[in-house]
Amino acid sequence: MADCGSNIREDDEVPGRVEETLCQMRVKEIMCQPCLSKDKKNVADKFCSTCNEFQCYDCSDVHNVLAVFKSHKLLNANVAHLIRCDQHQKVIDLFCEAEKKLCCSTCAIVDHSKCHSVVEVEKLAGKMTSPSSSLEEILQEAKENAENIARDIISSKDQLVQDVEEIQAIIREMRDEVVKMFEELEVSIVKRAKTLQKEKLGDLEKKQSQNERHFANVTAYLEAIHSIYKSGTPTQKFIAEQKIEKDANVICRDVNEECQNFQTMTISFDFDEQLNLPPESISDFVPGQLTLKYHELENVNGVNKVKILTQVSSFDLKKTDDDIEEPFITGLDFLPDGRLVAVDNNNMKLIVYDEKLEVLGSYQLSYGPLAVVSVSEDEVAITSGDKYMIDLLRVGKANEISSRRKYRVTTKYDSICLKDNSQFVVGTFDYQIPVEIISLAGEPDALSINFPNKAYQADTSVCTYIQNINKLVLTDIYKHTIYIYDIKTNTRVVVKDDHIQTPCGVAVGPSDTILVCSYGTDSIVQISQTGQILSSHKIDMKYPYRVCVSLDKAFLVVTNSCSGNPKMQKFKMSF
Repeated sequence: MADCGSNIREDDEVPGRVEETLCQMRVKEIMCQPCLSKDKKNVADKFCSTCNEFQCYDCSDVHNVLAVFKSHKLLNANVAHLIRCDQHQKVIDLFCEAEKKLCCSTCAIVDHSKCHSVVEVEKLAGKMTSPSSSLEEILQEAKENAENIARDIISSKDQLVQDVEEIQAIIREMRDEVVKMFEELEVSIVKRAKTLQKEKLGDLEKKQSQNERHFANVTAYLEAIHSIYKSGTPTQKFIAEQKIEKDANVICRDVNEECQNFQTMTISFDFDEQLNLPPESISDFVPGQLTLKYHELENVNGVNKVKILTQVSSFDLKKTDDDIEEPFITGLDFLPDGRLVAVDNNNMKLIVYDEKLEVLGSYQLSYGPLAVVSVSEDEVAITSGDKYMIDLLRVGKANEISSRRKYRVTTKYDSICLKDNSQFVVGTFDYQIPVEIISLAGEPDALSINFPNKAYQADTSVCTYIQNINKLVLTDIYKHTIYIYDIKTNTRVVVKDDHIQTPCGVAVGPSDTILVCSYGTDSIVQISQTGQILSSHKIDMKYPYRVCVSLDKAFLVVTNSCSGNPKMQKFKMSF
């Protein structure tokens, strides 16, 4: 480095000093210098680099009137600081190559006098073959990221309000369910208590009636004895005692027995010890806690963000002579050699297409297929909605198709994809676990994920698997939601966005991103691994339903679910 690098100047950074940026200077009002000399204050519109002055519209207009000024170069005042020295307010016309600094003539004398490589900017600029767009790209990227942050801040603020409202709604729903439960409990317990009450009241009434008879008999005998003892003869007394003694003994025995066996009756209802009711705190016996979840904006540099979808092929799916109904493609995938396989649920067929989406061959199935996945160079696996099985078929190089084997399973499977070389990941329906693992030999296995206890109905959820990062993607059509599960950490990201309405088909895209068919917006949406919306592309197709991506991640194929206008389209992705 040149010697001038050791100079310490007043303008060097020191603690407490704040350097003005161009953005900050632009905010300030720049006054017209000729007007200021006349004690007038007018905002400058232009800067003349020859005059080295900021000028208002009226003052700068002389450059358009007088010929002597027409060679002067005018700039907008708000960008003039780009060509002026911040320290000396002179036009920058020199560049110190040693320190890589722009400087004016004063800077060159004061700060760079010892430098031997101060060059005129005009000479350096003349050597530039073409203006570089990298700076513009950097600024454009910064602008896009700032816009994303602004949008995410607004979204987060709205989400926080919505979250609290949802929590309140959940608590109220819990309260209503608890109230309903206790109302049902009250009806049940009171009914049983009244039945028990009726039974025991009957027993008590019998005892009461019997006791009243004993009481009446004892009272009558006592009155008789009292009367005889008071006015009867000894003979009468003897006879009365003999007669009463036998009955009295029986009465005393019965009364004593009843007295010994009598128990007072009460009815009560007690909760189990596990349920602590107030005055204990409600939080002591109701499980659950508030959690604050953070989602950091990810750095998407290096991610292949789909900027343009270029349609390379499109055709209407027409009913052929051997078709029973209008075609309905419910599953599709690319073979390694670039051919496309698709399953037609309505007509129970597997169809093979070439790169131009022209039919190469088809195979009649005995069931309504739901999804298909390429297993190897010449093998595909198909799921069925009405049969508990996975069907493996061979698709030869000459497009001949034959059945290889079928695996019987115990669950209905909709979507299917490969987890690795030995396992499938399958989406279930009418089953309490939404996703399962099945080996290529047909043996089931469970994912170590805490799924919500929810059974999806047919055609309300599909899944795919990102092999490189071990993440599972699951759609929920009616909640307009994408779930991204991390298998290693057993955590998930919930993706909700206005771009995603009724998410149907889903596939792994470039850079392990996620491509989703947004059925409700006629779009293909690209999502990052962590749930950030990267791009959204409106396509010329109503209700996109299923999507697949080629192995080189250069093309995608989309089909729709539109009665009367079914289509299949192929797009090239540009990044």
